[in-house]
Amino acid sequence: MLILGIETSCDETAAAVVADGVEVRSNIISSQHAIHAPYGGVVPELACRSHVENVRPVIEAALNQARVAFHDIDVIAVTQGPGLVGALLVGVAVAKALAYGLGKPLVAVHHLEGHISSVYLEYTSIPSPYIALVVSGGHSDLYY
Repeated sequence: MLILGIETSCDETAAAVVADGVEVRSNIISSQHAIHAPYGGVVPELACRSHVENVRPVIEAALNQARVAFHDIDVIAVTQGPGLVGALLVGVAVAKALAYGLGKPLVAVHHLEGHISSVYLEYTSIPSPYIALVVSGGHSDLYY
C-alpha cells in the first residue's frame, strides 16, 4: 500500500510517500524559515500564501523521488489539525481534491498523533501503554 502524506500545519510544506506504513520512499520539505525570520516568528498569512505556492511542486517532487505516479497511490493522508487554520486549509483542500479526482480514500491525521505515531517508522512494536513527549512548535505535551 502506498500512502501520499501531505503536511501544511504551520510553516513547512511537506509531502511524503510511505509504503506499507513503514518504508519512507520520499520525504520532501519546503521550509519557510527565511520568510518568517525577519518577524521573529511565523506570520500566518505568509505561511498560508507560501503553502499555496509550494504544495504542488512539493507533492510532485515526493512522487518523483519515490518513482511513483498518482495512479500508484492507494491512500491520501493529510494533517487536519491542530495548526494554523489558513495553512491547514491549503493542505486539506489539495488532499480532498486529489482523493476525489483519483477516487482514493482520504485519511485525516491529527498533527500531534502523527508525531507520536512516527516512532513506529523506527520501532514496529512498542508495548502499550506508553508515555510520549511531544515537543513541537509552540507546545509541549506529555501523553500516556
